Amino acid sequence: MLPELLQSTDAGGLLIIRDFASFSGRHLLKSFINASLNRNEAVHVLGFEISKEELKHGLKEPNNQRLHIHDAFSDPLGWTDHPAFTVQQFSFEELTHLITQTSQHKPVNLVIDSLSWILRHVSPTVVCKTLQQLKKGGAVRSIIGLLHADMHQNGTVGSVCHLATSVITVTPGTKRDEAVAKITKRSKSGKVMQDEEMFIINEDLTVTIQNKPNHAGSKRTDSEEQESDPTANLTFNLRLSDTEREAKEKLALPFVFSKEKKTALLHSGPGSGRILYEPDANDNYDQEDPDDDLDV
Repeated sequence: MLPELLQSTDAGGLLIIRDFASFSGRHLLKSFINASLNRNEAVHVLGFEISKEELKHGLKEPNNQRLHIHDAFSDPLGWTDHPAFTVQQFSFEELTHLITQTSQHKPVNLVIDSLSWILRHVSPTVVCKTLQQLKKGGAVRSIIGLLHADMHQNGTVGSVCHLATSVITVTPGTKRDEAVAKITKRSKSGKVMQDEEMFIINEDLTVTIQNKPNHAGSKRTDSEEQESDPTANLTFNLRLSDTEREAKEKLALPFVFSKEKKTALLHSGPGSGRILYEPDANDNYDQEDPDDDLDV
């Protein structure tokens, strides 16, 4: 599933790369930037955590006119007189103006490095509202954001990931250069797909899928399944043999009437009893007013 996400980004999509201190997801983020440039798509990058030169390192044609890196690393809080980009500009109106002013292309891909830096200075509610507004279209075609999960509370991480159409959680693999990607993708119909892949990022920032990670104990042998059978050590048998099953099918249940029994109950034969009522003089029965004897 990771190669499919690299090959194309859905319009209106929000892809979150969630990493931890044990493994950085920035190289995978730059792989997505390179993949967009290879598709001749315009890319705008908000760089908060590393310099503009370091962001360009390894990217295809760093001087490409379709690549716009907005330096938010030099002065992210606007302490100087002429800051390039500040965290206060992270709003739908400001970003739309910035993108339309510096790009003449059709809707672009917005890359945020990283959302964690913004969440430390802007309310999570405001960040989620801005992301939701950007998802609806306009100047931005899709959004790719890096999120350091161990820097925030679970509720904040969950709120941001809930907005995402795809979440890639990266963790270190068994070997030095390998990493594991746990992917959750939500389609427009609401279907959720999950996958887990082991990958390597090459020097040219291309991604090579190795294989599926092996989980010890995920598969059990037949003997193990037999030992875990809860009916194995019972003192009585819960299963029927063929002979017992045949005898059970022939058994007549007490509340199931046969055809002969129904006929005998519904049609009285000779000698059956009947109740005859003959009123006497003391009955005082009036046919015109059967309820005459009632005090109503």
